[in-house]
Amino acid sequence: MTVTDIPASDTKLDLPPLKLGNITVETPVVLAPMAGITNTAFRRLCREHGGGVFVSEMVTSRALVERTPESMRLISHDPDEQIRSVQLYGVDPETVGKAVRMLVEEDHADHIDLNFGCPVAKVTRRGGGAALPWKLDLFTDIVQTAVREASVGGLPLTIKMRKGIDEDHLTYLEAGRIARDAGVAAVALHGRTANQFYSGKADWDAIARLREALPDVPVLGNGDIWSAEDAIAMVRQTGVDGVVVGRGCQGRPWLFGDLMAAFEGSDTRLKPGMAEVSAAVYRHAELLVDTFDDENKALRDIRKHMAWYFKGYVVGGDLRAALASVPTLEVLRGLLDQLDMSGEYPGSDAEGPRGRAGTPKRTALPAGWLDNRTVSSTEGAELAGAEIDASGG
Repeated sequence: MTVTDIPASDTKLDLPPLKLGNITVETPVVLAPMAGITNTAFRRLCREHGGGVFVSEMVTSRALVERTPESMRLISHDPDEQIRSVQLYGVDPETVGKAVRMLVEEDHADHIDLNFGCPVAKVTRRGGGAALPWKLDLFTDIVQTAVREASVGGLPLTIKMRKGIDEDHLTYLEAGRIARDAGVAAVALHGRTANQFYSGKADWDAIARLREALPDVPVLGNGDIWSAEDAIAMVRQTGVDGVVVGRGCQGRPWLFGDLMAAFEGSDTRLKPGMAEVSAAVYRHAELLVDTFDDENKALRDIRKHMAWYFKGYVVGGDLRAALASVPTLEVLRGLLDQLDMSGEYPGSDAEGPRGRAGTPKRTALPAGWLDNRTVSSTEGAELAGAEIDASGG
């Protein structure tokens, strides 16, 4: 891995460790849960490059309580994961409470996060994710119940949310105060509304306003962190206690080493050349085989990562296409050997947005959801059917 000196003023910041209840996180960085991405294989790969909290894929409370095979897979951790972190999604306080109790009593986690930020239609149209904080009574009941159950085992419970549904229906300041009063260990804010999906720019000013409104609880910032420079800039602009990284680490697990160095006050940047990227891709594929115990499934999974890994690097079109349909580890090894291993880091071309950002659109919501801030009897009945999948997306 190439290490390059850059001006300290750009990336140097001596940020203290992040305190999450009784857990001390030396590198104040959190890997955001991403469906189909943050499985045990990817989390291990990121841990091998740097420090932080590495959150598993989001799991629905109902599926977990019912012990579906997929939900149990989603909360599995490697034996050496020092902070076993699980993110739950739910819309029923009782079910969320049961799920938290299960995680505590059966020792499945060291840290629990609640999702109030998912903008995916199948979640929001049932009142979940980023839609839920609009209903203040429901949000309060869920957070209070989850904190109470987590506290029995001494587990810190955090929340991750968005600014709101749209600019006319913002919820983050009220939700942040409610969560703080309920006793959460930290609040993370993605500086976009649900309507934005992942389009446009993240509103770091909103993150700063939340930080100012909650001086007595750790606040984490999320959105548009593609590099160590971005993370340092966010901390300086907003005053947050740490950052949450999602899409920025897709195809770039070494970003956690980059962030660790920056937050430790180092003046260096990690700039992987083609040889280092190739090694990471193969290592990722091997770990996926271990995770799924199925080479065919593992290689199908690694395909979606190829464009992210090689973003900005010089790779021929035919070779890119072959990598995106690779069938076996043996074939992968042969394709990677065709790369020009002398290729250097392409700079900012390798950074920036990856994947589909989507376009701004009206968030799918239950009928009449925005009419008031509390849950009606009809809405309460409809919410009972909201938790239908193992992962909310």
